[in-house]
Amino acid sequence: MAIRIVRENGDEILRKKSREVEVVDDRIRELLDDMVETLHSYNGVGLAGPQIGILKRIVVIDLYDDKGPIKLVNPRIVKQKGEQEVEEGCLSFPNQFAKIIRPAEVIIEALNEKGKKIKIKGEGLLAQAISHEIDHLDGILFVDKIIPGTLEYVSPDSNKDESK
Repeated sequence: MAIRIVRENGDEILRKKSREVEVVDDRIRELLDDMVETLHSYNGVGLAGPQIGILKRIVVIDLYDDKGPIKLVNPRIVKQKGEQEVEEGCLSFPNQFAKIIRPAEVIIEALNEKGKKIKIKGEGLLAQAISHEIDHLDGILFVDKIIPGTLEYVSPDSNKDESK
C-alpha cells in the first residue's frame, strides 16, 4: 500500500470526468487500498479517483465508525430524497469550508472491491460524503455548490488540539 499525493485546487484533472472501471481486478483493489491509506493519512472522510490523479470511477469513504471504510467502484445515485444544509470541506481545498445543500438521503448502486453489485442507502453524513465524492467523478467540486457568502478559510494552526 502507498500514500498518494492529493491533487489540489487548480489541478485541471479535478475538472475532468472519470471513466467507468471495466473490470475490478487486483490493480483496482490495490488502488482502493492506497486510497484508504491516503484518506486516513489526510484525516479525510472521502476520496475519489481524480483527487489522486486517476480518472476512474472509484471512491472510498470512511466515517470512522464500526463499519470500516466503504470502497465503491462505478457508484451512481439511483434515488435521492430531501435536503440538508451541511458544512463541507474537501481534501483538494485544504483549510476551506463552506455551507452546501446536499441530499438528506441517497440510494446508490456500485460494485464492491470484489466486483459484486451492491446497493447502499446513506443518510446524513454518509449521504453527504457519497454525493460529494460522486460529484468528483463528474468533475464537479464542492466550491461549485457553496451557498454564497459561506466560504471560510481556516488557518491550519487554529484547529490544533492543544491536549495532544
